[in-house]
Amino acid sequence: MTPDTAQPDTTQTEPVTAETENLREVIERARFVLFDFDGPICRLFAGHSAEDAAKNLVVWLEAQGLRGLLTEEERGHPDPHVVLRVVNKRHPHSDLVADLEELLTQDELKAVPSAWPTPFADPLIRTWTAVGVRLAVATNNSPRVVTRYLESRGLTECFAANVYGRTRNLDHLKPHPHTLNRALSALGAAPSAALMIGDTPSDFFAAQQAGVPFLGYARNGYKEELLRDAGAKDVVGSLEPVLRVLWGQA
Repeated sequence: MTPDTAQPDTTQTEPVTAETENLREVIERARFVLFDFDGPICRLFAGHSAEDAAKNLVVWLEAQGLRGLLTEEERGHPDPHVVLRVVNKRHPHSDLVADLEELLTQDELKAVPSAWPTPFADPLIRTWTAVGVRLAVATNNSPRVVTRYLESRGLTECFAANVYGRTRNLDHLKPHPHTLNRALSALGAAPSAALMIGDTPSDFFAAQQAGVPFLGYARNGYKEELLRDAGAKDVVGSLEPVLRVLWGQA
């Protein structure tokens, strides 16, 4: 093999090595880990469409005679949290918002039995717990939903009731750092000693505001692009390399 043909192999492996070293540093300095729920732990709506949940909110509003509360674009949005945010913006802290939030919670609860565990998430959670890292969930989903899912996977003890999610004060949804700050306070954790694992720009922005280092999880190229564009530097396409670091295999 000539030097000319060998050179591409060398230049290809160097970035991978640097990336692995950086990932190892990010993981090994974390004494507390805050997980987003829908994405890094599971795909909540894998078998029960989030778009259907959003439509249910819209249909419910229309049944209350409130069709005009949403624009045509908002009525067709596939994310139920967008509908919640819009209604909260126009009727903040109202009974209407409370009823709508409970309706979404019920749809989320229905989705739990068909949720897909994120590959490598369960062993990663158990391994981090085994090595003494304390865990919490900081999410825009209902904490009742997270608790039910964790129970179904036998993961409840790994989080020791440290689940912080959506309340009826929708101003506290991420990117607001409220759930992260609650988790840090409960854990007695300095932000610099923690790590947030999330899959959306709102997770990244919440971590920034809370002063917590961030590791992005992107299950596809589109998700990765969104995180990179938001400013996230450390992003993995699978939780396997994170687990391999903890096992001393990377």
